[in-house]
Amino acid sequence: MPMDEPDQKDEPERRRVLMPAVIEEAERAEPPGEPEIGLVPVRDPGDVGDPGTADRPGSERDEIGGAAQAAPPGVAHSSAVMAIGTVFSRATGFLRTVVIGAALGTALLGDAYQAAEMIPYTVYELLLGGLLASVFVPFLVKRRMRDADGGAATERRLLGVVLLALAVLTVAAVLAADQLISLYAGGYEGRQREVAVLLTRLLLVQIFFIGVSGLASTLLNVRRRFGAPMWAPVVNNLITMAAGLLFLWVAGRGRTTETVTDGQLALLGLGSAFGTVAQSAVLAWTLRSAGFRWRPRLDLRGSGLGEAVRAASWMLLYIVVAQVGVLVTANVATRAADRAAEAAGGPVAGSGLATYKFALVVFQLPYAIIAVSVITALLPRMSAHVADGRRDLVRDDFSRGLRLSSALLVPLWLGMLVFAVPGSVTFFAYGSLSVDGARRIGAVLMVFAVMVLPFTLHQLLMRVFYALGDTRTPGLIAVPAGIAQAVTAFALMWLVPARQIVLGLPVAYGLFYLVGAAGAVIVLRRRLGGMDGRRILVALTRLHLAALPAVAFGAAAVWGFGQLPGDRVPALLAVVVGGLGGGALYFATARLMKVPEIGYFTAMAASRIRRSGGP
Repeated sequence: MPMDEPDQKDEPERRRVLMPAVIEEAERAEPPGEPEIGLVPVRDPGDVGDPGTADRPGSERDEIGGAAQAAPPGVAHSSAVMAIGTVFSRATGFLRTVVIGAALGTALLGDAYQAAEMIPYTVYELLLGGLLASVFVPFLVKRRMRDADGGAATERRLLGVVLLALAVLTVAAVLAADQLISLYAGGYEGRQREVAVLLTRLLLVQIFFIGVSGLASTLLNVRRRFGAPMWAPVVNNLITMAAGLLFLWVAGRGRTTETVTDGQLALLGLGSAFGTVAQSAVLAWTLRSAGFRWRPRLDLRGSGLGEAVRAASWMLLYIVVAQVGVLVTANVATRAADRAAEAAGGPVAGSGLATYKFALVVFQLPYAIIAVSVITALLPRMSAHVADGRRDLVRDDFSRGLRLSSALLVPLWLGMLVFAVPGSVTFFAYGSLSVDGARRIGAVLMVFAVMVLPFTLHQLLMRVFYALGDTRTPGLIAVPAGIAQAVTAFALMWLVPARQIVLGLPVAYGLFYLVGAAGAVIVLRRRLGGMDGRRILVALTRLHLAALPAVAFGAAAVWGFGQLPGDRVPALLAVVVGGLGGGALYFATARLMKVPEIGYFTAMAASRIRRSGGP
């Protein structure tokens, strides 16, 4: 039996995995109060897709969107498949980032590659990718249930039109590579611009295959085949890692924009693009094995797709604002690196886009792994409670999801703060990336770490709106949030020395989520009759207090091992000893403080141990 298809007779046992099991444990310990009815959805939540974070700046995929929309409530097996796939996908994605850092470093050559790698994903996300998650998944789920042919004709029409659009978009983007570099990295000149344009032209070929992957994932999600879309990026990551290692072997370490050859760039660019081709092939083959057969159709008359796209206009506004934030960040980061190089009379490592992107990849790891289980479990529950008009249960779902996520995210963000620098030295200081360059990544990561909880809060609040069938409010909230991000990022150009601008960009990034979360709370408090704020605040306070001994232990480990000679070995010892000891201290302290959210995890673990030891 395929691993994506849950066996219904084993469902009670499979419900007791990962975050869904913890949520159920919390539900038993926190029974609802008096019913509060009268909650009315803005529109049918089944018509609303989930665009994920909507602001990915490169190949780091968003695992939430289609899967959360198509997953039926209570299918924890699918959640487990997605969570495990996400761990492997993100782990290999992190290793891919490490390899690219070793191959290119964080000076101007590394910045040029990151700008080129960002462009095909942002162009695709802006013009088509956002539609897949926010429009096509819910639309196809409904047509599959309602149409006599199970939605087959609609799927064929969609596939035919989108593949044609992808082909046209890819050709147009390749031809416009020079203009796109001017848009995303307007400060590039001379050889750096030539390198960036060449890499961009090679990587823009990916747009077609990124789209094929997105389409195949969409069609697999509506068939409740969630495993392959989570696992296929592993293939992409491994191939890109191989291309990066081959580049490092052929070109050697320490290459710059002046010394790298076009042939070496082609090796790296085409190797990276081939990873995307392989990923799309895996997904297309999986879709075929699921029984899908495509017969080309280009007619959309009577399909109802136009109406679905128009209904998603507010969601598309949110996506556009998020992608404008990516554009602003790219411009500020690339110009900052150029200014720093000009001031120093040569390339300055750790001042531009590569450093920012590497830190961003690490920052998103905790959320990406934990949120897959939390949001996949919560969104169907909240939608069901909205259908029943129960504002109290929707409020409880949100509170429970945030508190349980925070039980893991609080020690993770504090650990990120403490171990950012030694951890970056441990993992990044290889090949063309120096120890000082790795420390710069760690410094940026320390600023990002403060944004972990606001980022998660914002994402959970958006899912409450989607459960209510409301896409208008998130779109409107995104506008002032995006303005705050853009104004702050541009202000850094005038208020901060060029080399330090990259340290301020995570603040601008975080402001988008802080402003957005503040606006969302104001609106939802009125709709839900409160947000359970007192219990959330008490829980967050106790979780942070429980983490203080762990933070002290971790900081002592960093200081103590930092007295040893060398760089990588002391950094590794600090992370391992401080991380393991700090983690144990956190859970022990939380248990002594009788923090309920930690108690739900331990109760679930004890229950599973008892069952495994039973007859």
